[in-house]
Amino acid sequence: MPRQPRLDAPGLLQHVMARGIERREIFKDDKDRTFFLERLGTILEEAQTQCYAWALIPNHFHLLLRTGSTPLSKVMGRLMTGYAVTFNKRHRRSGHLFQNRYKSVVCEEDPYLLELIRYIHLNPLRAGLLKDLTGLDRYPWSGHAAILGRRKNPLIPEEASGRDKPSKLKEHKLSLAEKTIEDFLLYFGDTKKAARRRYHEFVRKGIGEGTRRDLQGGGLIRSAGGDKKYLLGRKMEEREEGDERILGSGDFVNEALRRAGDDREKRQGIKISLSKLIEKVASRLDLKVGAIISSSRRRKISDARAIISRLAVADMGYSASEVGRSLGLSRVNVGRCADRGKEVLGNYLDLKDIAK
Repeated sequence: MPRQPRLDAPGLLQHVMARGIERREIFKDDKDRTFFLERLGTILEEAQTQCYAWALIPNHFHLLLRTGSTPLSKVMGRLMTGYAVTFNKRHRRSGHLFQNRYKSVVCEEDPYLLELIRYIHLNPLRAGLLKDLTGLDRYPWSGHAAILGRRKNPLIPEEASGRDKPSKLKEHKLSLAEKTIEDFLLYFGDTKKAARRRYHEFVRKGIGEGTRRDLQGGGLIRSAGGDKKYLLGRKMEEREEGDERILGSGDFVNEALRRAGDDREKRQGIKISLSKLIEKVASRLDLKVGAIISSSRRRKISDARAIISRLAVADMGYSASEVGRSLGLSRVNVGRCADRGKEVLGNYLDLKDIAK
């Protein structure tokens, strides 16, 4: 069966995996691993791609990414090609390093984000590289120790590292790698100490689950928990939509396919980039771009965010996730801003055509 084209669109959560050719090692020592992670961190920051989880195993790696405007194929191409060139030169070898292309599975966020982060970070334990959770807590080659604050996060650019971190979350401007971890910790608590404790307990409870086949790929069966019995006896018209490239409900499958290109009419509404839209609105309201993407709650700045959200989502076809990453807001808050923006635009009628 021919391989289907990968699905990609800004804001989609993707579980990415790549394996060494003939299952050979792609990481021979700590120098290899360090170079891979430093390269990954630089590329993610430049591409504004979030990484929620990562784990390096001698012959493969796992990443849980959410892409921005840069396509996943470009992110992975830069990462894998550059790493392979350096690896081959360092170990005096030639030829392909990776087995075929990388594999990526689009994942529905609400049921799978936390489960996948736990699953990926437990990979070194399942692979027998470590004896227990205590070892994983300080293991430098997965994101688990970085979330706990027990290891420096190698995905944080050097210029952003070394700063004192407050106990309350979201109190200062962060690099994307820092912000991703702090946003994730908010699922577990309002302070780092409490959130890390609850996250650690969450991971501990996952150890006994062993290999989760329902999290290892896409398709209707895996989305139903990896068991065919959930589909038996149902009429074809009662079954949800399924796709091997997607892990999620039928509704999410349809939405992911639309966002990845099936709904081209909506995407044709986009006239300018989000950064350009923010610049235009900032100029019109006599504000600085930095003020709009700050945490300020001044009325004029809030109005600017509302206008940008409304134009970007309702008129231009951007997703709430895309707009949220540009403005430093959650998807929920972008939705609220977009609703409010309909009214605010009444005071700035000349902005309605600004995206053209």
